[in-house]
Amino acid sequence: MPAMRPLVRPLALAAALAFGSLVMTVDAQTAPVPVPMTAPDSTLLSVASQAEARRAPDIASVSAGVVTQAADANTSLRENADRMAKVIAAIRAAGVADRDVQTAGVNLNPQYRYAENQPPAITGYQASNNVNVTVRDIAKLGKILDALVATGANQINGPTFDIDQKEPVYDEARRAALEKARARAEMYAKTLGVRVRRIVSIDESGGATIPRPIPMMAMAKMARDEATPISPGENVLSVNLNVVFELGK
Repeated sequence: MPAMRPLVRPLALAAALAFGSLVMTVDAQTAPVPVPMTAPDSTLLSVASQAEARRAPDIASVSAGVVTQAADANTSLRENADRMAKVIAAIRAAGVADRDVQTAGVNLNPQYRYAENQPPAITGYQASNNVNVTVRDIAKLGKILDALVATGANQINGPTFDIDQKEPVYDEARRAALEKARARAEMYAKTLGVRVRRIVSIDESGGATIPRPIPMMAMAKMARDEATPISPGENVLSVNLNVVFELGK
């Protein structure tokens, strides 16, 4: 009978709970985190652990650009384009691949003169063009920067150093963090007079890269024979783990 239908599901649910045979299907987006099944005589121990791995960087990123000013917008933009073409040519001549050169922004802005009790008056226009460059041979970075300035770049920012293949380095940090967590769990277990039975779960938070950037302001070419000195130092990659252990006799 239709009136009795609402009673079927509560009765079935109660029976399933009583006999331990309940199977539920839920949307993965709304499913709660399952509680790990453990023995009645066990204790769960959650250990937070962090470890680092260090490497010398093997790539560098630098931003280079040209800023020009002229009385009218067309002249400013045209002069900027001419100088920027020489900068791009110098980048390619240094062996930097096209995929490692990306335009970051092209801007054209009026310049104003302000006077009391008068509306702002346009005195000229400033054009700028910037590219982000990835240098995969750090040994050439100093000479590349000098070449950019020599061919017309009057704005340089960077470099920022990085590691091209990070995963093997992160794996080293992961292993160290896991070993540290296990050692801490063993210490707690020994203190409590029990043993570590197993790892119940491992949660890894986002890894962090700590680069050593070298800021460089807008620069002019200096009369010298040696290239601009570059010190890449080392990068630190860190991993944070939260490991849950089951302890027991």
